[in-house]
Amino acid sequence: MNPSPIGIFDSGLGGLSVLREVRALLPHESLIYFADSRYAPYGEKPERFVEARTLQVCEWLVTQGCKALVIACNTATMHAVQTLRERLGVPIIGVEPGLKPAAAASRSKVVGVLATANTLKSAKFNRLLTSLGNESRFLCEAGIGLVPLIEQGDVSSEAVRQKLNNFLTPMLEAGADTLVLGCTHYPFLSETIEDLVGNQLALIDTGVAIARQLARKLAEFGLASSPDAQPTMRYLSTKDAAHLREMAAALLHVEANAETIAIEPAPPTE
Repeated sequence: MNPSPIGIFDSGLGGLSVLREVRALLPHESLIYFADSRYAPYGEKPERFVEARTLQVCEWLVTQGCKALVIACNTATMHAVQTLRERLGVPIIGVEPGLKPAAAASRSKVVGVLATANTLKSAKFNRLLTSLGNESRFLCEAGIGLVPLIEQGDVSSEAVRQKLNNFLTPMLEAGADTLVLGCTHYPFLSETIEDLVGNQLALIDTGVAIARQLARKLAEFGLASSPDAQPTMRYLSTKDAAHLREMAAALLHVEANAETIAIEPAPPTE
């Protein structure tokens, strides 16, 4: 039994959707949630910055005693997970858009994918897309402008609804019956999407699968906490702890004892 914490890292608040699933499946585990909100969103940052900054933060989390890390950010996973696994001596759980389960679930074999621009451009994503090209037709849209709104706690305003309409209408017109939520921020839009399109799109969110993979890795390496452990929870932000606390209350309905933390200097953005 290992009572050390698990680190859950995202560029901002989207990883709270993954944290929600991890807490539900592994209630006895201590967690550290790290939001690099000073530099969010990663989806519009250069690849070199994303890789270097993700490594920088995750190295720090390991120094805090984290026994495993969840990279709860599609963009960071795409650009940095291989480097993390080569350099850090703990299990690393990444995320990626759920193209495989979407292809299996779709009856029309037309699948919509809503993700960040950086994720859609990444070599890893496009290799996955190519490998599944014979199974389904994938209609990819960069959800430009959605992450900053969600970071402000806005998941249902007219501005959000208009953006979603612009992204989803062409998918529906092309026959899509399934939608991949390819950014960990986007599950917080599920209710609004369902309100807009009803049951026309089945939503694929990989949060539950990530939590299950984490549980498997903890068991594999003998790192699981005792069932009678008294877990702790830390919420850290590189920008505004008060905002993180407010968003945890709004999005997860929990009282978060959040802290502001500085990890500098950041890598260059060029």
